[in-house]
Parts: sequence; C-alpha cells; structure tokens
Amino acid sequence: MADSPYPELKKSHTMAQQGRPWSDVKPPPSAPVWGVIFGLGSYWLLLAALELGLFESLREAGPQSAQDLATSLESSAEHTEAVADALVVLGFLELHKGRYQLNDCARRYLCRDGAASMSDLIGVAPGPLANWERMAETVRAGAPSAPVEDDMAAFYGPLVEGTFTTVLRAATRAESRLGYGRLRNPRVLDLGAGAAPWSIAVLTACTAATAVVNDLPEVLALARREMSERGLLGRCEFLPGDFHSVAIPDNSFDVVVLGHVCRTEGQAGARSLIRRAAGALRPGGLIWVADYFRSAEPTRSPHAVLMRAVMMAATRHGTVFTYSEFAGWLREAGFEDLRLIEPIPAQQLFVARLKTSAD
Repeated sequence: MADSPYPELKKSHTMAQQGRPWSDVKPPPSAPVWGVIFGLGSYWLLLAALELGLFESLREAGPQSAQDLATSLESSAEHTEAVADALVVLGFLELHKGRYQLNDCARRYLCRDGAASMSDLIGVAPGPLANWERMAETVRAGAPSAPVEDDMAAFYGPLVEGTFTTVLRAATRAESRLGYGRLRNPRVLDLGAGAAPWSIAVLTACTAATAVVNDLPEVLALARREMSERGLLGRCEFLPGDFHSVAIPDNSFDVVVLGHVCRTEGQAGARSLIRRAAGALRPGGLIWVADYFRSAEPTRSPHAVLMRAVMMAATRHGTVFTYSEFAGWLREAGFEDLRLIEPIPAQQLFVARLKTSAD
C-alpha cells in the first residue's frame, strides 16, 4: 500500500503512540509573542513614514511604485519598498498592480490635513520614549527616572497640539448628548484645558457662553491661538497657573471641565480636582470629566489598560481609574445624576450634576 502523500499527518510518531498521552498536547501558537516583538518595529516604521512624508506624497501624487515613491522622498528604493510593504501589512496602505496608495485609515488619520489627523500625536503619545527601555526599573522603583513632571511645559505643549484634533472632535460630537446650545448663558471653567477643545466646542455651539481657560502659561498660548482663529477671544478669559493651586472663585460656574487631566494626577490629585470643581460650581452645575476609564476585568477595556501602562511609564503618579472608583469620588464630592457617554470610540466622558440644597 502506497505511503500517504502527507506524512506529517500520520499519527504513528506522536507521544500518544509512545505511551505518554498526557504529554501529547498541541503547544499554543507563538503569534502573541511575535506580535509584541514586531510591535516595537511597527511603531518606528509608522513614525519613519510620517517623518519622510510618505503619506503626504501619496496623497498629493496618487498611487506610486516603490521607485517613484523613493524618488519623491529622496530615499533608497529598496528601503522605501520595505517600509511601504510593512505599512500594507499593518493596514495603512494598499498595493495594487505594483503601486502603493492610501487607504481610508491613512487618509483620515495619518495625513496632516486628514479629517481626524493623528499625525502630530503619534510621536508624543507614548511619553518619553527612553522610559520604555527602563520599564523594569520603573516597576521596581514605583516611578520612572525621567517623568514628564520634570519639564511639564516641554512635554505637554507638543502633546496638546497632537491631541487637539481628536479631543475637539469628541467635544463637538458630545454636543448632541449634552446640548450646549440649550444651556442658558453658561459660564465654563476649563481646568488644565490644553488648547481648550471643550471650551471651543461649547462657545461655538452656544453664543451666550463664556469660558475661563486654565493651564500653564506656555500651554495657554496654544489655547489663545485656537480661540483667536475661531473668533472666540472676546468670550474667553485665560487663567495661568497650576490647577491645584490657582485661585478660583467659589459658586461661580455652570460647567467645570476636567479634560484628560485626572489620570495624570494619581488618586489624591484626581479627588482634589473633583473637590475643586464642586467648590467652583453653582448648585445644580455640571462637571464633565473626559478621560479613559477601565473595567475591573482588563479584557473589557483594553485601550484604558494600555493607557494605564503609558501613564506608568511617563508620570510619577498617573494611572487610569476604574469606573466604579471614579463614580464613587464624584458622589463623595456631592455630585449626582451620573452618566457616562462615549462621543467617539475610546473617548469617554463622565457627566454629573452638583446637588442643590433642596436635594
């Protein structure tokens, strides 16, 4: 009888045939390990493509061969092809008949004029890159050796610019759920506002609104620029200083915004900011806390879990809080009617109302 054409499928060589069936277990795939190994290279490939202007070249010239792309980038054709092929595998380019072209993801997120461009965010989002090489040291010590707090203005300036488009999109989309236009002459306090995307969204939708925008002096320059470009300076007051200590009048605001600042401050700092917000609000006023929150089960909130690791690598006290603990702190500070909305994927917002005396 002829042997099987696929001898690797024969079972005569297995441990089950050798008297040790309990050890005849198929090993798990190594793909998750390779995924992590290649993850490092994937990040740097994307960063290199942005630095080279690869996506902009394809946007302006249309589909190009590796040689044409290399010519426009003034780069090695062989190396350009290697990068472009990797970007195809990563889901950022398409390859058709030997010509590379943008897909919808790259067009939207990786081109500088994309509708939701993240091109400026990618280089700064992980925090100080050298900290990742010292992660074991950070875990042992309980803090990174070079936290962003050592030079906050230098780090947060580029981060604010990089995140502005995404956060403004979330703030604008949230209007359909929060009804900025229905608020009656609202006075907004935006603590740690960055370039003030939340204030901009409110002032744009509600012509009777005014805002007090707080951040470090170097960062407030970015907020002033964005407000000026939109003709909103006349309804905005700028308040430079540390949001933990800057003077804020009590019972003076209808909305307090904490936009992506609580997770940088640790538990004590976040609770302090919530209490400051409660003190600044009029009874019945609203707090909006935009941030990432995690489930007690890690697999149910993967984005937030990984962001927690980023905070660990970049900051002294930063972390990502669970939904339940953050909700508890809001109630503890006198807030009620808690809601959680997600204007765009992974961008979440706690909304709560400060109790009135009648409550």
